[in-house]
Amino acid sequence: MATGTDVAVFVGLQASGKSTFYDRHLSGRYALVSKDLFPRGARNKQRRQMRLVEEHLAAGRPVAVDNTNPSPSEWAPLVELAHAHGATATAYWFPPDVTGSLRRNAAREGRDRVPDVGVLATLGQLRRPSTEDGFDAVREVRFDGRGGFEVRAGPPPAPGPPDARAP
Repeated sequence: MATGTDVAVFVGLQASGKSTFYDRHLSGRYALVSKDLFPRGARNKQRRQMRLVEEHLAAGRPVAVDNTNPSPSEWAPLVELAHAHGATATAYWFPPDVTGSLRRNAAREGRDRVPDVGVLATLGQLRRPSTEDGFDAVREVRFDGRGGFEVRAGPPPAPGPPDARAP
């Protein structure tokens, strides 16, 4: 039974606009969990992230996970946790713009700047999420050219047998 609670899982390169999107569109409605907010030397960041997401879900709060989450190995545990709590899981897909990400990243300072090789390594792992991955919805997020964002529904699922999770 769905609770009306959602886990928003951001999927995209570093410096693709994920944090800015959160600030402008989800802040105040969704709690934020991001490994970037943990101390640099923190251990077990994945376990800590999952614990925080679970705490928010247990309290009935929607939560946004603002990390690169480039592949199913990162997002599948979040989708499973959402569904275990009766919540939906929504992917926010930030299609790669390598040139733009590298440019925006270069303008960052200190801890916020990621070595270019890190952005390129994430690109090598990056995969577009879909409802076939267990997400209840996929939204595509792009810069709108006017300093904001355009959000579109993702592509429909591929034809085939219905989702095994559906009641």
